[in-house]
Amino acid sequence: MQPAATGRSPAQSALRIQPVLQDPASILLAVIPFTGGQADGGLASGLSQIISDDLNGSRLIQSVASAASFERVIDFDSPPRPERLRALHADAMVVGRAIRHDDGRVEVAFRLYDVASGHQRIGQRYVAPPDHWRRIAHIISDQIYGCLVGDSKGYFDSRVAYIEGEGAGHRPGRLALMDRDGANMRYLTAGAAAMRPRFSSAGHEICYVDTDGGAPRLLLLNIASGQGEILGKLPGLVKSAPSFAPDDKRIAIGIEQGDHGNLFAVDLDTKSITRLTDTPAIDTSPCYSPDGSQICFESDRGGKPQIYVMSANGGNAQRITFGEGSYSTPVWSPRGDTIAFTKQGGGQFAIGIMKTDGSGERILASGFHNEGPTFSPNGRVLMFFRDLGGTGGPSLFSIDVSGRNELKVPTPGYASDPAWSPLLS
Repeated sequence: MQPAATGRSPAQSALRIQPVLQDPASILLAVIPFTGGQADGGLASGLSQIISDDLNGSRLIQSVASAASFERVIDFDSPPRPERLRALHADAMVVGRAIRHDDGRVEVAFRLYDVASGHQRIGQRYVAPPDHWRRIAHIISDQIYGCLVGDSKGYFDSRVAYIEGEGAGHRPGRLALMDRDGANMRYLTAGAAAMRPRFSSAGHEICYVDTDGGAPRLLLLNIASGQGEILGKLPGLVKSAPSFAPDDKRIAIGIEQGDHGNLFAVDLDTKSITRLTDTPAIDTSPCYSPDGSQICFESDRGGKPQIYVMSANGGNAQRITFGEGSYSTPVWSPRGDTIAFTKQGGGQFAIGIMKTDGSGERILASGFHNEGPTFSPNGRVLMFFRDLGGTGGPSLFSIDVSGRNELKVPTPGYASDPAWSPLLS
């Protein structure tokens, strides 16, 4: 959507949660309730609420609760008076206006002001179809986040694909898609035969493992059209999540061949298949680096599952994990500086991150049973699933890479195998 103009041993510390970053002081943002026409149908208030929820959820920005009292004294079209800004007791202020046109289109404009200087930092106007109003709110949240936090982008205007199951141990299941905050959920498959989805780098397609009809196979689904395509005759059973190369021209996949498994790359134009590893062990769960030059993957060639990094063309595999326990499901951060993983040991399953050479390992969430991390588009947040066992089923959670701000992600049913899309805008 484009804007219009305007000192312990590894065994002892293996699964210990280790937040090492100080909890940053939140930036205080006054979200002045957006103004709207008499027939806006709650559009203005809905936009204000979503923006507040998005930014409060990041914990880096906190909306000022008293901002509503300034709705009548701050005019969207006029620069705010300094004394009114100071009375907000905030670092920044956002004001906005929403209009619902006769043809159904929604028009939303916002301005972000620096309270100390009184200067406008950013401002945009968006015009979109009526069912895109929530996206406009998320886009505005990303704009504010990027400006105030100093990051190049946020993560609010994004989606999550996941598997909805019937309860504990019920995988595969139905492939579902929702907004990052849990809204607008819809099913992408009718049957309960999907596993391990992954988005393309452009975000327009999802590749997943399909078990309908018996042997697992690899399916490529166009999100907009709903059309699926089976990817070729693979030399074995698909057992791992696929990974798109950054240019979306290839998909790396782990394939089981008897009592061993290897990594292969599927060319999406020619459907030709290239072997990347050749080992009597089990190599699985590949993930491309953001620049496409390397692949991290899981292998038990050293005796138990560990994480390795190799050239994207195969060869020169280097082991990067040496701690106690087993490592699996590695995923490369979009920022290129860290790899997230699942670690098993001592009866626990933990979610952690480390540098791409294996150093600086930190456990972010531990317990039974955490698995399957996926990064937000800006690499600052992880999503994973947790299954406590018993008669229940898995749920999705998110956590900052600092190890703080763990939140349950709302879904209408049991959920596992999350995959976070790139930014939509």
